[in-house]
This record gives sequence, C-alpha cells and structure tokens, in this order.
Amino acid sequence: MNMSLTLMLQLTILLPLIAIAGIVAAGAKPNLREAVTFVATALVLFCVVNLYQGVLNGEVIEVHWWEVIPGLSLSFSIEPLGMLFALIAGILWPVTTLYAIGYMRSHEEENQTRFYACFAIAISAVMGIAFAENLFTLFIFYEVLTLSTYPLVTHAGTEKAKKGGRIYLGILLSTSVLFFLLAIISTGYIAGSLDFSAGGIFPADVDKTLAGVLLVLFILGIGKAAIMPFHRWLPAAMVAPTPVSALLHAVAVVKAGVFTVLKVCVFIFGIDLLAELPSTQFLLYLAGFSVLFASLIAMRQDNLKARLAYSTVSQLGYITIGALLANASGIIGSAMHIGTHAFGKITLFFCAGAILVAAHKSNISDMRGLGKKMPITMAAFFIASLSIIGVPPTGGTWSKWYLVMGTLEAEQLILMSILMLSSLLNIAYLLPIPLRAFFSNNGASSPDETVHEAPLPSLIAICFTTTICLVMFIYPQPLYELALAVLDASGAAYAQ
Repeated sequence: MNMSLTLMLQLTILLPLIAIAGIVAAGAKPNLREAVTFVATALVLFCVVNLYQGVLNGEVIEVHWWEVIPGLSLSFSIEPLGMLFALIAGILWPVTTLYAIGYMRSHEEENQTRFYACFAIAISAVMGIAFAENLFTLFIFYEVLTLSTYPLVTHAGTEKAKKGGRIYLGILLSTSVLFFLLAIISTGYIAGSLDFSAGGIFPADVDKTLAGVLLVLFILGIGKAAIMPFHRWLPAAMVAPTPVSALLHAVAVVKAGVFTVLKVCVFIFGIDLLAELPSTQFLLYLAGFSVLFASLIAMRQDNLKARLAYSTVSQLGYITIGALLANASGIIGSAMHIGTHAFGKITLFFCAGAILVAAHKSNISDMRGLGKKMPITMAAFFIASLSIIGVPPTGGTWSKWYLVMGTLEAEQLILMSILMLSSLLNIAYLLPIPLRAFFSNNGASSPDETVHEAPLPSLIAICFTTTICLVMFIYPQPLYELALAVLDASGAAYAQ
C-alpha cells in the first residue's frame, strides 16, 4: 500500500476541518479568510487528483481510523464510484469559493465567516461519504453533511429562511432515522457485515421479499436523493444564498444522496440480486413518477431558483432509475449523470445568482431582454441548459444516452418514454429563459438602468463550469472510464 496516498486520503477529509481554525481566526480580515479557504481547496484538489492517479494505477488505498465494536469500524477505502464523487467535489469547491467571493461581497451578506466555515465542514463530510468503506462510516458523514448545511440553508436568518431550514432538517433527519438507519441495522443483522463489497453482501439464499423490503427502506431513507414524496426539502432549501444552492444543493447534498443510492444498489445488494427483487419494479416507477411530475411542476415556477430546484428533483430521478435498472448501461449512465448534471446544474445556479446580484431579478417573467446586458451569463445559461436536456455539444448527451440504452436493455419501454418526455419538458422549461433574454424586448430593463455582468470572480466561475459542460462532450473519457470501472467493480455476471 502506498503510504503517501493513504495520507492523502485522510487529508481530503481533515484539511477542510483544519482550515476552519484559520477561517474563524481571520474572520475580521475577509481577504485573509478567503485566502485560507483557497489554500485549503487547492490542497484538497491536489490530494484528490493524486488519489485519482493512484486509482488509475491500480493502487489499493484504504485506512482504518477506529473500531467502535468488533465488526463496526470507521474506515475508508477508494473505489471508482467514490473517486468520481470526490473528484467532482474537489474540482467544484475552489470554483464555488471563487463564485462566492463575488456573490457574497456584492450582495453584502452577513455572517460570511460562518458561511465559509460551514462550507468547509460540508466538504469534509462529502469526502467522508465518498471514501466510506462501510455503511456505518457513510451514515456518520451523511448526517454530518445534513447538520453542517443547516446553518447554510438558514443563513439569511429571516423567518422564511428558518421555515425552509425546519423543512430541510425535518425531512432529512426523519427519513434517516425512520428508514435509512433501520435498513442499515437490519442489513447488518441479516448479512453479518456492513462493508461495501463487489457483488453485494447478502447471502445467496436471502429471502427475496425481505431483501425487497430493505431496498424500499434504503431508497426512501436516503432522503438526499429527493425521491417523491420526500423531495420538499430541496425546494425549501432554495432560501439559502446562491453559492449554497449551487454546490450543496446542485452537487454535494443531492449528489451524496444519489451516490449513496448507487453505492447501496451496486455494493450492498449487488446488481444480480437487485434484478430479482420484487420491489425493484415499484421503485423504478416511483423514480419515473418523480422524473415526470417534478418536470411538470418546474414548468409552472416563475421563480428561477424554484424552477431549477424542481429540475434537480427530476434529474436525480434519472440517476436512481439508472441504479435500479440493474444493467450495464444503466450503471454507466447513472454514474456519468452524477458528473454531467453536477456541472450543468451548478452553472445554472451560478447564472441565477449572477442575475440576482447584477440585475436584482429572481422571477423569469422579469428577465426578457436581459441577454443584451448580461450576454456571457445568459449564453452560459443556454449551454448549461443544453447539457441538462442532454443534447450535443454538451456532456449531458452521453449520460442520457446510456440511461435510455439501459431502459432498452431492461425492456422498460414505459420508463424510456418517461425519460424522453422529461427531456422534452426540460426544453420547455429551460430554453425559453435564455431565448427570451436574447430575442425579446418586452419588459426589458429601461436603457438608463445600470445592469451589467456579475462581479469578475463570479463570471470566471461561470465560464469555467460552462467550458467543462462542452469539454465533457468532446472528451468524456475520464468520466466514462470511471463509470465503466464502477461496473467492473460491481461483481455482476456481465461486467468485463
């Protein structure tokens, strides 16, 4: 085992926590405080990239921190799916920090030190989830992520923010305790282990009905995946500042949910068992309902962040469907969609925040003609929308291609129709926004009104994530190879 890589694995979790001391100490000096944050983001990204190289080279990277009781330990190891999740978070933390500097200062937000400190805790929790070796470790960091993001959701301190925070915390904690924790305890009792393992951990003679009930508990209990009816926390959390909505509710929190769903399906149940469970079909249609119904709700939202929130609920359903299809294309498409959706949706949220800061507009009906004053922002919104829809020349094309192929492999024609219809609805609720901004003057801002592009740090972040959306179409190999490695690690009978 490479000791330097083992150290880097631990540093990805510990460095954000260490940075908190510097962030708090430099609270009165914003430039220094944000410099500390940037140094931490750079070091974490350095570690993550080196771990990625180690995974490509076939290194075994694992570490055991603490054995609570025999068979129950706080342990970490790296496999391709966790590496994919950590790589996305590692890249987007510095980008979002850059965006936040422009946004938070221009918006004159209060409690910025608390914001950056809680942000660092959340990133540490994400890394813990990504590299968790067992369900016990994953659950600990899953809950830390919930608790650390609550102050971010309620950042504004208004009654509306507090109400949103109560819904956020209430749904995520209740689903965890009532369903997720019960599923974990039951799994440990039946399987005798909580360690993630190729091919799953249940014995070959496990009762299919009982295993099917456990699958339902897991899917409903992983509330961060926002499957209906446990989705309301996500729109409620949009009261948070846009940088929070962007990384934590377009990437970290929601992706922690669907990552956990995929991890449980592949490494706890195993793809072969998953295909035989009686409840899998029910859950597939529940996810399909979430995809379609959330898209319909999104069309009716005039508030831009609310529309994007319901769009996220729909897109998370794609990933859940891919996991539950229990076939090669579904797993590859699901893993790839974690990445393509992350960059597409974070760009859309970045643009929404830029419009709020620069033009003081949050309702879509007020954004006609805005493209002439914010051309870079609205062009980025257009490109990111294409990626969410899943059409060339953007990265979302590939993940949606594999997901549709997965429905065909499973002979799930109804689900294929739902995915195709949802993509048409994506067009209906996303593309009119930039098109009206560029080609309609009705309701446009008056010529004497001083509207311009967002602050430079925010604009640089928007351009970076937009560029990645395009690059992933031309060069999807790193994302595809990690997704394919997830399939190979699954232990399924058809994995190469």
